[in-house]
Amino acid sequence: MHMDTSYNGRYKQKRRTRAAILTAARELIRQGKVPSVADAADAADVSRRTAYRYFPTKEQLLVEAQLEAERPVFERLFEAPELAHDVEARLDALVRTMYAELQATEPLMRAMIRLTVDRIRDEHTADAVETEPPRRGYRRIDWIELALEPVRTQLDELSFERLVSGLALCIGIEAFLVLRDIRGLDLSTAEEVSRWVARSLLHASLAQSNGTTSPSLPPER
Repeated sequence: MHMDTSYNGRYKQKRRTRAAILTAARELIRQGKVPSVADAADAADVSRRTAYRYFPTKEQLLVEAQLEAERPVFERLFEAPELAHDVEARLDALVRTMYAELQATEPLMRAMIRLTVDRIRDEHTADAVETEPPRRGYRRIDWIELALEPVRTQLDELSFERLVSGLALCIGIEAFLVLRDIRGLDLSTAEEVSRWVARSLLHASLAQSNGTTSPSLPPER
């Protein structure tokens, strides 16, 4: 299988641009202002046209800027010495922290989902998908990649990126909503399901990389 490295590089650049806009918005909010999309673009030294592609409305910018406050919590998450090399423990810690933050910010997260769904755009051509900036979820990708750092060298680039994509399905607001709203699980059970799926994907990816065709599922913790 072939990975389009140029596309992957553009995607990461878009994530950095989005982060810069939100960082600028957060700083303006800290100064007591209620920034518009144009204000955040100017402060981030990004063109206003680009900023509006990421945040078509002021409401979406402000919702995501508030959620950006979670970033330091996750950036400090893996500083504990016991988590330095244990990738399963790092994933468990990520899921637990994610669920705690989702519980605390659930109204904002649901608002972000609504704003994303309400966006009008043409997704019927490859060019539209290629040029469209990531609409949300880039924070989650940063944290998943950070959690997987101990095994990055054990996987080729395609396998690593595929594992990140798989984990994005079970770590985040979408999994939270499915398990809570559709499955009707309580918070602790929903969290355990997400942790189990995350460990299963990790084991499957490592087993495939090592040439094992039928990896055993990870034990419950």
